[in-house]
Amino acid sequence: MDDETRYWIAQEVADTKFKHDAQSLFHEGKEIAGRRPNVLITDGLRAYHDAFNRKFYQNSSPRSKHINAIKFDGDMNNNKMERINGEIRDREKVMRGLKKKDTPILKGYQIFHNFIRTHEGLEGKTPAEACGIKVEGENKWITLIQNASQNK
Repeated sequence: MDDETRYWIAQEVADTKFKHDAQSLFHEGKEIAGRRPNVLITDGLRAYHDAFNRKFYQNSSPRSKHINAIKFDGDMNNNKMERINGEIRDREKVMRGLKKKDTPILKGYQIFHNFIRTHEGLEGKTPAEACGIKVEGENKWITLIQNASQNK
């Protein structure tokens, strides 16, 4: 997730956090963003540290910085990501099929989060609008579906 715009870039369902390899998640994020991150903020999960070293670490400048010793206050935290994780966990309790790796539910929620749901922290804009992406139309869901069907 982009920290400034709250745009949800990539997501992945892991079987367990203890044996998870986050390299494919970081690769997907890099492909979608078109570059490696300047700063990557994660929690202390070892899989993120290992994947950062394999996917983003380099000796030459400019280097990506990995912050994994997070705090709840200050500007270097993962509060926004933890917030969305909490929303997903709340849905997981009442919705079947969310734990499957290939579930379409998370992709749909990602679209809702990025293009439809406004955020107070973005002054009532969606993350897409904060990135300069505007969805025209009275019903954003219908507009997104129509645009997706035309671009196949």
